[in-house]
Amino acid sequence: MTLSEKVKPDYQGKVRDIYDLGDKLLLVASDRVSAFDYVLPDTIPFKGEVLNRLSIFWYEFFDMLMESHFISAEMADFPEPFKSYPEELAGRSMLVHKCEMFKIECIVRGYLSGSALAEYQEKGSISGVEQPVGLQDSDMLEHPMYTPTTKAPIGEHDMPLTLDESFQLLGEGPGTALASNSLMLYNIGRDLARSRGLIIADTKFEFGLLDGRLVIADEVLTPDSSRFWPMDDYEPGRPQKSFDKQIVRDWLKANWDFKGEPPRLPRDIIEATSKRYIEAYELLTQTEFVPMVG
Repeated sequence: MTLSEKVKPDYQGKVRDIYDLGDKLLLVASDRVSAFDYVLPDTIPFKGEVLNRLSIFWYEFFDMLMESHFISAEMADFPEPFKSYPEELAGRSMLVHKCEMFKIECIVRGYLSGSALAEYQEKGSISGVEQPVGLQDSDMLEHPMYTPTTKAPIGEHDMPLTLDESFQLLGEGPGTALASNSLMLYNIGRDLARSRGLIIADTKFEFGLLDGRLVIADEVLTPDSSRFWPMDDYEPGRPQKSFDKQIVRDWLKANWDFKGEPPRLPRDIIEATSKRYIEAYELLTQTEFVPMVG
């Protein structure tokens, strides 16, 4: 019997299964992959383990600057019945404090890409803030920008917020704290990544309150929450290669009319995507990825 057959998750997201343990949560990162608001029928080998272990790497890296919700990823620290399922949980799960989460996504953009590029091309602005004329696809912005969004339920789109709108939702004090800490963490993470051959084009942070203290929660600077580009191939004026599921998105756009259920992914697309996730992990941590499960 598998863990999910024995104990149903209290919440299941596109990628993560969450078990409520009272004042703690057990977060399990699966190998599921989503694109265009669909959870695809195929999984990406080792994806969940990369996401989980890379988040832990960043929690530890940022520890002197900011507390996180992380407690442990050691199976011996998990309560029963979870500690009895190392073949399913080792490497891809963590025990965390339950926090009072802020209900916005804290986006930081250092480069012009994605929805920011689309807005700039249409209006000349990013998140409502006017930008210099003549910027190209993937250009580095003069200063990283904090562009928060709503946190929408599964199946719905996050909506952009201005800074003032985020203050209205959270209060000016908390809103300012999230903005300043998001920019701080991005800048420091960006500099480490640059030293290891990666550009962090943009990323999403989430924060919560733990006994009144602001802590970073959820995943941090992973290929699912960020755009990672290889520095040695970076060239403004065109889309960049990416260490994430962009391969999957591109294949779907070329092979699916977006009607009905999404198609099965070819084996080469699955393997190439898994390889990109592992490459991102190895570049950032400077360690070989040795799977703990599977």
